[in-house]
Amino acid sequence: MKSGFVTIVGRPNVGKSTLVNALVGTKVAITSPRPQTTRNIIRGVLNVGRPEAQLVFVDTPGVHRPRTALGDRLNRLVYGSLEDADAALFVLDATQKTGPGDRRIAERLAAFEGPTVVAVNKVDAASREQVIVMLGEAGEWDFAAYVPVSATERTGLDDLVAEMLTLVPEGPAFFPPGMATDQPDALLAAELVREKYLARLREELPHSLAIVVDDMEARATGTLYIAATLYVERPSQKGIVIGKGGATLRDVGAEARVELETYFGTPVYLDLRVKVERDWQRKEQLLDRLGF
Repeated sequence: MKSGFVTIVGRPNVGKSTLVNALVGTKVAITSPRPQTTRNIIRGVLNVGRPEAQLVFVDTPGVHRPRTALGDRLNRLVYGSLEDADAALFVLDATQKTGPGDRRIAERLAAFEGPTVVAVNKVDAASREQVIVMLGEAGEWDFAAYVPVSATERTGLDDLVAEMLTLVPEGPAFFPPGMATDQPDALLAAELVREKYLARLREELPHSLAIVVDDMEARATGTLYIAATLYVERPSQKGIVIGKGGATLRDVGAEARVELETYFGTPVYLDLRVKVERDWQRKEQLLDRLGF
């Protein structure tokens, strides 16, 4: 059978996580319109056939010019994930012109030992001319294949999978049938809570928020108890995250709990607390402690 790891790279907000979810057929990575939503390596598993082939898509943070220790770590995480990959999937946004960030990534991928496929995403929101121009510009990089896709409309995905299958080697299945991701449940729970905040918070605050699950326990009542701490960088941010009278914290908890109950198939008690850790994005020791 064909099997392999495919690392997905691209600038922030080009739709990498949405594309992974669409390819796998279920939600394994949180999404939002905000840059740098993804902060971890998320693996999504696609079995093709019974299974005759298995592709493991590795979702990565958006590559950007780092301004903090966290940003530097995220970039290293992306390029480090290429070391064990069988192929790379370079995602571009068809609604935007190729820029210096895209070219820097293309230069790094030129040194990648495996093949690279370019997915020109968001073709549903782009004009025909925009797509043609981007395909022409990207074609100068001389990668293995170029495929126009729409992750939100799920168009072009079969062609994209077919291209990837021609490039990965013969090998065993890395994950059993029915397993969509190897993401730990605690990380998934933390990310779902952060996703709900990303839809609400403005300006720099989304980047100043980190969530860590401290406890996760199935209780005798049949309820799954999840305790999580929400870390912010300044006392003023704590008030924003909690909201007037605790309204924001309560609403986020309620939304996240519904999704967690659907995922785990059991009632969930979600215990959220907020704590200030000044400038945690810039402190290596705190990044270690927060799991980055």
